[in-house]
Amino acid sequence: MAISKPDSSVVSEKVRRALQTAVGDYRARNPRSLERFSAATAVMPGGNTRTVLFYDPFPLSIARGEGCRLWDADGHEYIDFLGEFTAGIYGHSDPDIRAAVLSALDSGIDLSGHTLVEAELARVICDRFLSIDLIRFTNSGTEANLMALAAATAFTRRRKILVFRGGYHGGVLTFVREASPVNVPHEFLLSTYNDIEESLRLIDGHAGEIAAILVEPMLGSSGCIPGRPEFLRALRHGASDCGALLIFDEVMTSRLSAGGLQQALGIKPDLTTLGKYLGGGLSFGAFGGRQDVMEQFDPRRSDALPHAGTFNNNVLSMTAGLAGLTRVFTPAAADTLNARGDALRSRLNVACRERGAQFQFTGIGSMLCAHPTDRPIGTAADAPAANHSLRDLFFFDMLERGIYLARRGFMALSLPIGAAEMARLEAAVGEFLDTRLDLVRES
Repeated sequence: MAISKPDSSVVSEKVRRALQTAVGDYRARNPRSLERFSAATAVMPGGNTRTVLFYDPFPLSIARGEGCRLWDADGHEYIDFLGEFTAGIYGHSDPDIRAAVLSALDSGIDLSGHTLVEAELARVICDRFLSIDLIRFTNSGTEANLMALAAATAFTRRRKILVFRGGYHGGVLTFVREASPVNVPHEFLLSTYNDIEESLRLIDGHAGEIAAILVEPMLGSSGCIPGRPEFLRALRHGASDCGALLIFDEVMTSRLSAGGLQQALGIKPDLTTLGKYLGGGLSFGAFGGRQDVMEQFDPRRSDALPHAGTFNNNVLSMTAGLAGLTRVFTPAAADTLNARGDALRSRLNVACRERGAQFQFTGIGSMLCAHPTDRPIGTAADAPAANHSLRDLFFFDMLERGIYLARRGFMALSLPIGAAEMARLEAAVGEFLDTRLDLVRES
């Protein structure tokens, strides 16, 4: 006999009440974090200086980290499955990186000139990312994308940039919810991620005007939505055909193989932007690619493009990045970590299917994201269709079980996370699905 599905308003009310209880428990468990947050609101708008870290009713105040664990101001211990939104691939205070930074401190920090380390790091990155002939450093992934677009518009002498709904390329280049009011004023053309027909139509319609196609090979901030290989190959051909530059934003996805997701896909962009973990956990960004494009920044040229930045070659980031790539996140370590992530995501999805839960985990390798829906997710518009209240309930339930992740369900594995920690996550997800089974089946 068929079982009728409960009225959606009844289910929504159940989720709302469960979330209200979870938030109340969260408040009760974290009085010191609330106290810290309240004090911070007196000197920072909303007590915040990095929007993504804020969530209602107040964010946890993190006191310290070690390995793959965090402790908050109230003394609660968490397994860190957020991994600083992919930047924390080494965990907290990796001994090799720590030793390298301490050694650098002994030699001085702001040296007012070319240093001994920057070219070494540049060589390692160029060797690992086959699309990068020449590279320049910045302080963040945002800066890297800004400079890549500057390089593209100067090289092509065109103004339009093709981007995608759900794309995030930094705080002033965000299209997660259409276009942000603080975006830089490029002439953007907005297409749908993974939609070949619409994208090629825009390319053909503006063929002589497009300077660059800027794309993440997997949408990160919109929920770890992989770009379909045929879609990304179509962009490669479209850029070549119209004389535009294809820019892969691999600020997040560069960790998904030794040479980035582009290596795994076998697609070579004209420019690549990098950031996050490549600075060994310190502030870092980089853009690089074809020699003829990057040579525009050669200061020996009379017509060179300027590229400034007091801390572009700061000794600590250069030293930490070099130690990380040569001693810790080796190509073999990259393969192992991403295989571990693929296996984990597969097991989590099996757990969802076995329970008939409208829940899934998307992603590639060491990046994954929880979505309270069982419908296919191929575009950024597919993810918001999910039940946001159920997603929030998952977040607070995970915190209560000692699992630290982003409120939107995003997770990124770090190297110190092993079998025991993944088993803890699997158990926590299983407990959530079992405890909330009526909600995750009916929502």
